Amino acid sequence: MPDQRPPILAAKNPDAASVFRPENLLREARRQKSLPTVPVPEICVLDPDGDLDSALRADGRATPDPDWPCYHTALSHFAHGGETFGLLPRAVGAPFAVLEAEQLFASGCQLLISITSAGRIAELGPGPCFILIDRALRDEGTSYHYLPPAGFAEADPALIGAVHAGLGSMPIPLHRGATWTTDAPFRETAAAIDAARAAGALAVEMEAAALYAFAVARGRDVLCYAYVTNQMAQSHGDFEKGEANGTTDVLHLLAATARAWRGIRAKARHATEPR
Repeated sequence: MPDQRPPILAAKNPDAASVFRPENLLREARRQKSLPTVPVPEICVLDPDGDLDSALRADGRATPDPDWPCYHTALSHFAHGGETFGLLPRAVGAPFAVLEAEQLFASGCQLLISITSAGRIAELGPGPCFILIDRALRDEGTSYHYLPPAGFAEADPALIGAVHAGLGSMPIPLHRGATWTTDAPFRETAAAIDAARAAGALAVEMEAAALYAFAVARGRDVLCYAYVTNQMAQSHGDFEKGEANGTTDVLHLLAATARAWRGIRAKARHATEPR
């Protein structure tokens, strides 16, 4: 009997090896572009809005990476808080975000941080805020290629807990909780919002569920933040990020996250060293 499930669920085996591999794509891109194999920074940042990238480029703080071979994006490097970050802007939506995540980790990334704009669907107090996303409702397609069907994609609880404990005070409020990841932002109906809120989601965004599914399937360190800046344009003056279009707050968050992650790595190395 033919499989009656919708194509997004049919013929899926998340444990099977893929024929198309990011390493092979990068190999051919480097060949075509005559580029050397140069690793990206250990900590890379997805910047779907592109605001951080635009601000750092305007200030001369972001340097384009001439050896990044990806066909679809441009990677920059910038230094902040004693750390060098790779910065990849405007990879909007679950498929694009994971396409780039695969290539970044194949190129030497060890921690990927996504900071994406999100729409508020629960009470979080006034003004912009950050959410450290610990799970994301899977209302997109990409995650189903990496993990079996389930309601949520879960972040690594040990990683989330340790980073959350190490963040300290933020310049704007920081929450920890769930979001709703959708592929169709202009189909955020009242019924869909109510359902996501009832499931525990605080905000809606477009990447986290897929990135966390990828992280679990590939055993990678991925942290997703929602930068809650709007209420789906329900009122005039929405989508405001505050000072310097949010750049100051985002840089503070990135520096604190990098320090916390470095601390986790140092403890893990110490635990495995011979006594």
